[in-house]
Amino acid sequence: MTELTSSCIAVESHRPKHASLLFRGEPKFTAVPSRFLNLTNDFEFAGWGTISKVTLTPDDLSYGKDTWCNYQSQRVLGPFEASALAANDILGGVFYTLPSVFAMSGVYSPISLFVAGLSLFLWRPIMEELGSALPISGAPYTYLLNVSTKFVALVGAALLLLDFAATAVTSAATAMAYLAGEVAIPFPLYIGTLLVFVVFTIVSLAGLKESAKVASSILSFHLLTMIILIIGSVVNWASLGPSQLKANWVVSRAETPVGVLGRIFKGACVSMLGLTGFECAPAYAAKMRRGSYPSVLCNLHWSALVFNTAIALLVLALVPLDVESQGNVLSMLAEKVAGRWLRIWVAVDAVVVLCAGVLTGVLGACELLCELSHDRVLPHIFRASLPFTGAPYISVLCFVGFSIAIYASTGANLTIISEMFSVAWLAVMMLFPVSLFLLRFSRPRLPRVSQCSLTIITGAVVVSVVVLAGNVSINPAIAGWFSLYFSILIISFSIANNKVAILRWVYWTYDQLPLLHEWKLIRGWGTGLITLMRRLKRQEVCILVNTDEINYLFNTVLYVRQNEETSHLKIVHFCKGTTLPELEANAKSAFRSLFFTPAHISTAVLDEAFPEITIDLVLVEEQFSPQNVAALAHQLKTPTSLMFMSCPGPSFPYSVAEFGTRIVSI
Repeated sequence: MTELTSSCIAVESHRPKHASLLFRGEPKFTAVPSRFLNLTNDFEFAGWGTISKVTLTPDDLSYGKDTWCNYQSQRVLGPFEASALAANDILGGVFYTLPSVFAMSGVYSPISLFVAGLSLFLWRPIMEELGSALPISGAPYTYLLNVSTKFVALVGAALLLLDFAATAVTSAATAMAYLAGEVAIPFPLYIGTLLVFVVFTIVSLAGLKESAKVASSILSFHLLTMIILIIGSVVNWASLGPSQLKANWVVSRAETPVGVLGRIFKGACVSMLGLTGFECAPAYAAKMRRGSYPSVLCNLHWSALVFNTAIALLVLALVPLDVESQGNVLSMLAEKVAGRWLRIWVAVDAVVVLCAGVLTGVLGACELLCELSHDRVLPHIFRASLPFTGAPYISVLCFVGFSIAIYASTGANLTIISEMFSVAWLAVMMLFPVSLFLLRFSRPRLPRVSQCSLTIITGAVVVSVVVLAGNVSINPAIAGWFSLYFSILIISFSIANNKVAILRWVYWTYDQLPLLHEWKLIRGWGTGLITLMRRLKRQEVCILVNTDEINYLFNTVLYVRQNEETSHLKIVHFCKGTTLPELEANAKSAFRSLFFTPAHISTAVLDEAFPEITIDLVLVEEQFSPQNVAALAHQLKTPTSLMFMSCPGPSFPYSVAEFGTRIVSI
């Protein structure tokens, strides 16, 4: 900060004498009464801003270059490795999806699974466009954060966290069900599920992270298992004939066409659970090689469509219908096809793949919680890490505790959790077309490789709503469970994101009751609340600008006031060379005159318009690039997640992901 301080322009010398009182920290408009009985408007006034020129030091530039190189070095995942990270979830879903689908759809289960798989043809082009426009992790939360308000993004974060929790709980409970089918465990299933959480809490705290190599190995083992099971089932079906299929048809077929369609529709609604994991693909978009993302989505889609439908058909052809709704139905199919050895193999595969799903849920949730902490929604303690492993232990423990609370509050009922999982997943998937709608409207200039039609976006929203309604109609109580957990999360996030606003109400209540000021024990609460509010608003926020248009500057500052709790804002302009931009000239002119006219387009105008925020103008004598933005963040000690910029156009030479900043205007 030495360069910033030494090059700061002394604004005091430009002020008229009659204004000297105003610049000692007092608000300009003192005629407006304060809303607080024991506070003046000085409490609302954050101070006057300054103009400064910043020269980035060699250390800053070196840090910026290292940050950019580190981002580039992460883009190493090819189509198979990137597919493996999400494919273990989407292909592992067959273990907990089949029993529910067969219980709902009976002999029409393969059709239901096939119809559910076809729906992803709507989502693939949507996710491709979003991924090419915003190749950043944390989607769909980060999509909504860049195209809408922070509250809307928090709705997405709450749904995504609920999806992660349901993934972890369902995977852990199903893994124990498969293990209990092969080994006599000396305790109830719910105890085993809790032990799975304990084990993966320890694993997460030990610093284990998702590895593309490990995921690829697990996926290869799972694919080998499924291929052997399918080949063996086909051979067995050919030798036994269609007798079991006919028997199941007689028992389960519907009598009327309406009944057939109803069974297929309800089965398709439940079958969406078998596509879980597809929403995780955007989380790895920033680490994929350029051009790999569409191939990854294609791999995930076709693998789910083919394997889920084929396995359901083979189960229907070889296993009695009363067995098909049991939790370990694939183990039973394996034993009938090839004997005990294949049953054990399938059970081991199920436990490994499902436990990988538990780890994915925990690590995905921790990454989201850390992202929320970077965006100043959650306290920085959620990023606190263990000294030796670097694991964010607060995030791990909070998420595991939340997941266990969900499991316990439902009475360890896997059916309820699976149904809520399906609803949560559908809600998350609906966020993708909604995000694209908002991107088209509010960030239309954002460069992207592919672009889908508006019909596809609308179709995805309609399908989401219809299937969501179908799941709720199957069991209306599930809407209550989902609403309960979603409300807990969104209320918690809203409170965390509006700490200062809530404290103002607390102080106002305290201020309105004189009796509280007389009690010795709580007499100092007022001072403590004021100190806490000022400390919470101390974090600086930066806006990166390339224009001095007052309308643009006003709207960006307004965005900051409405979405961020801060009392210090820096408007940053990168200007290569020694010529001062018009932005600085206008600001100096306004400071000299103090009583300015609308023609003075400047930070001084904004300083007057927003007395609760100190607005500084910072001029950086470098070109605007990802390296220099990271270097400036290093000097100002402001994370790039708290640096905002306008939407770049088609000719912009960089990707927005390279900056790590947030887009806040058109």
